[in-house]
Amino acid sequence: MHKSSRRYGFTLIELLVVIAIIAVLIALLLPAVQAAREAARRMQCTNNLKQLGLACMNYESSNSVFPAHSMMYPTGATAQLPFSWMPSLLQYTEQNAMYNAINFNVEPMHTGFGGYMNSTASTAKMGMLACPSDSSSEGVRTWPGNTSRFYGTTNYMGNMGGPGVLRVASGTIIPAKGSPQTSEYSAGNFSTVTISSVTDGTSNTALMSERLIGRQSGTLGTQLPRSSNMARIAVFVSPTGVGVTGNVADATTFVRACQNLPGTVTGRYWTASQLWIATYPQWVVITGYNHFGTPNQMNCHNPNDPGTNASTNAYVGLAGSAPPSSNHSGGVNLAFADGSVRFIKDTVSLQTWWALGSRNGGEVVSADAY
Repeated sequence: MHKSSRRYGFTLIELLVVIAIIAVLIALLLPAVQAAREAARRMQCTNNLKQLGLACMNYESSNSVFPAHSMMYPTGATAQLPFSWMPSLLQYTEQNAMYNAINFNVEPMHTGFGGYMNSTASTAKMGMLACPSDSSSEGVRTWPGNTSRFYGTTNYMGNMGGPGVLRVASGTIIPAKGSPQTSEYSAGNFSTVTISSVTDGTSNTALMSERLIGRQSGTLGTQLPRSSNMARIAVFVSPTGVGVTGNVADATTFVRACQNLPGTVTGRYWTASQLWIATYPQWVVITGYNHFGTPNQMNCHNPNDPGTNASTNAYVGLAGSAPPSSNHSGGVNLAFADGSVRFIKDTVSLQTWWALGSRNGGEVVSADAY
């Protein structure tokens, strides 16, 4: 009597079913893993802003003012770039060695795009200034048109205030009095900000936020279509120019015109958030942002801005719109003048957004408004 021999195993159909189940599980788990990673990146970004906010608080305690967005040129300086607000915070962020490496008696970076000044600091990669959600935040870039020169970048920007067309630097980190190229705006308006001048309340007033870093192509005039998924890092020229003495209605019209630009319009995309050590006081997008357009909207140059002109629209002037931007889903992180950090949705109303950017506008903003 012979026993029948059987071979046990998977049939082809069973194997295909198992593979299909595994594929479905991977498809279900992958978004969850990606979401968890982004949550961790967003938390790191939040922590960076908290550290910078705490540094601002400590700076204010020591100096009785918040740091200025841009400082006056050193005596005898000829370059276009004064120091930004960030170097003054280094000693309050356990970066004493980097702070001591900076010579504040010479220019922060270079002389007229020529030889280096403060090269140790200006080329440094600063981890606390990089948001990990931005794939471009590698920390160091080459200068457009000169790949032999490097500089350190930042994702974090100081609040220069509400719509510049209202001719008021109403933010908390604004150009110091006497900063170059700010004379077109209200005389004496630019000054360091004391905490007592934040009459809207430190918990209701923005201090700083974040911005995606513009791409570098090595060409100053490189253009990017409005329809591109990277359009938030470009600077466009609004078809509706508004003078710096404009009113609230004009400011609203400007924002709407900026956001309704057709997809075929192109803008420059090499400038945003370039430097951490230096800045231009008359151009917002280097180390500042403003409360004009709401988060993650387009950057728009105002062709009627007296401090710039359409031929230099790669930067946004003080009367243009330079909102914060991020790769976080649905909004941006915003640090307030009390040191707290909150997530502000892209859908925040213009009125609320403008109010958060003003230190002394007298607006009443409830917590559920954003």
